[in-house]
Amino acid sequence: MTDFKVNPDLLTIIPPEKHSVADITSILESHPEIKFVSLAAVDLAGNDTDERIPIKDFHDNLQNYLDGAAVQTDGSSVVLPGIATLNDGKVDLVPDIDVVWYIDYNYEHIDMKTGLPVGTLRIPSYLLHNGEPVCSRSVLKKSAEYFEQRITDIFENNKALCEEYGFEPEDLEKVTLIMATELEFWVNSPDEKISTEQLSISQVLKESYWKRTKGVVRTALEQVIMVLDNYGFNPEMGHKEVGGVKAAVTSSGDFHSIMEQLEVDWRYSDALQGADYELTARILIKEIFRMHGLEVSFDAKPIPGVAGSGEHTHVNAVAFLKNGKKKNLFAPADLKKDYISTIGWGALMGIMKHYDLINPFVASTTDAFNRLQPGFEAPTHAVASIGRDVLTPSRNRSVLLGLVRSENSAHATRFELRSPTPHTNTYLCLSAIYQCMLDGIEYAIGSGATSSELEAEFTKPYGTPGKYLETDRLYRCEDDIFEDMIEEERDRLFGVPPATVYDSMKKFISDDEVTGILCAGNVFNEKILTSYSRAMLDKWQYELSERIIPSNLVTLRGITKKHTVANTVDDDLWGDIESLKMALAKDTGENTSIFTAVRNALADKNLKDISKLQIKMNADMAEIMKIYKEYCDNQV
Repeated sequence: MTDFKVNPDLLTIIPPEKHSVADITSILESHPEIKFVSLAAVDLAGNDTDERIPIKDFHDNLQNYLDGAAVQTDGSSVVLPGIATLNDGKVDLVPDIDVVWYIDYNYEHIDMKTGLPVGTLRIPSYLLHNGEPVCSRSVLKKSAEYFEQRITDIFENNKALCEEYGFEPEDLEKVTLIMATELEFWVNSPDEKISTEQLSISQVLKESYWKRTKGVVRTALEQVIMVLDNYGFNPEMGHKEVGGVKAAVTSSGDFHSIMEQLEVDWRYSDALQGADYELTARILIKEIFRMHGLEVSFDAKPIPGVAGSGEHTHVNAVAFLKNGKKKNLFAPADLKKDYISTIGWGALMGIMKHYDLINPFVASTTDAFNRLQPGFEAPTHAVASIGRDVLTPSRNRSVLLGLVRSENSAHATRFELRSPTPHTNTYLCLSAIYQCMLDGIEYAIGSGATSSELEAEFTKPYGTPGKYLETDRLYRCEDDIFEDMIEEERDRLFGVPPATVYDSMKKFISDDEVTGILCAGNVFNEKILTSYSRAMLDKWQYELSERIIPSNLVTLRGITKKHTVANTVDDDLWGDIESLKMALAKDTGENTSIFTAVRNALADKNLKDISKLQIKMNADMAEIMKIYKEYCDNQV
């Protein structure tokens, strides 16, 4: 365990305005502890590349790097199926000179001359295949640029729309997309087990939510906030989330049996920089907690039956005027009269109508779907809350998307998407959101509808036709959709949500609508979408075969008979358990078990059957665990 201390004097970033040969040379010569360079690109699965290029090589070729010279790598090192193939696998890493560059320190490797930890200059980069950008960062860059240019063009040709925001077309400097995320994660002391029952009880009693952090967790969390501040994140807060138990104290006064859920937030930034911030934050958080002997999990559902970790994603757009003023494009002219602006309504309608095009980038793993279940404040259905009235902001935690606003500040107006997880590929998720927002905005502006008319369409009752929105869908709900509705009603009003990775990805396999919206402006293309869906489907199938079924089998083998004296209640419960165990895992001459059926479907690449069998397997595993708990509770 490293005795980590925050050193405010360490160089942490090189900002874009310092990306010249002279500035970079001067900075690096003043910091000999920086020994390496790493070009950090992000593949379609959200994995970032990391390598060690000696700093001397970087110095010798600095001008070439700034001019876009590439570092070659093997396509087998990144997830680009169908693009980087065995017979055409070379991929190039190209530095992005327009964003912040970071210094990644190895606190366990001290430079002998300076006494400082050895640093690596991490440069966010693009992946190119045969000269064509094929990575997550390049998709987001294109999406943001396309959105911002289209909205700029709309303003330049629509004087009435400009007047809604109080400026003339010639006053507009630029349009910028703004985003921020709320990063949740679990920390625990390794090799110590906390029962799910303990965690569940603590969660119901709200023994952790926003409570005071203690001991090593407090120290690590405070250091995370301090380090993020040093890196220019402008952190807003860190706090306990709903999950976790109170740590025990040893005789020496140390805490052990640590299992806590935390959240860290920082200020908004533009789209590409914000996604880069998130990637860097995860690295820093993991390293700092690890140096205190704690493990960090960014899994969406690391512990079954207990609250999972989300990463609520906030989006809006801002117009920068030539006089230095800023206008939030989602905020209405009168905050006490209207919820949002014409552009705001269009963006909201686009997200909600086309959420099935966004969801494949939000929930792309079984882990993500395990979190999106009723009962844990995670959204299951595509419905939004905008507030019970204009003066009562939305506080509905059961919906997919909430409108965040304040009657006293136009800058606060934004949308909060509650479905992403810490492992969501934020680059591609934001890209899909922006493409769908733009589709809705173009409808809203092109229709000539007023803000009130757009509000009426978005809040229309179920079964009422809309000019843009579907007839048999409800898009707004201010009620608790879990407490006030049964599942069948939710499915009827808001649409049946996908339950597996295949359910989510099949839109990319069979629907031409994808091309029309996601590929507008050449942001996505068929090659990228095919490669992405193939990567996620391959991962889904492999995890089912090599992780999920083996893990379920271990669980079933741990379910053992405990009663020895005949008892009607125990006998009946154990009979139900045995029947489920046999159905799940035991092949007989008459029946094929669900596990074997899944394996057979995997071998046949029958994605539809795999999906149906996984749903059945998950339901039976949940049922057997519920019955086994009831059975164990009856033992004395």
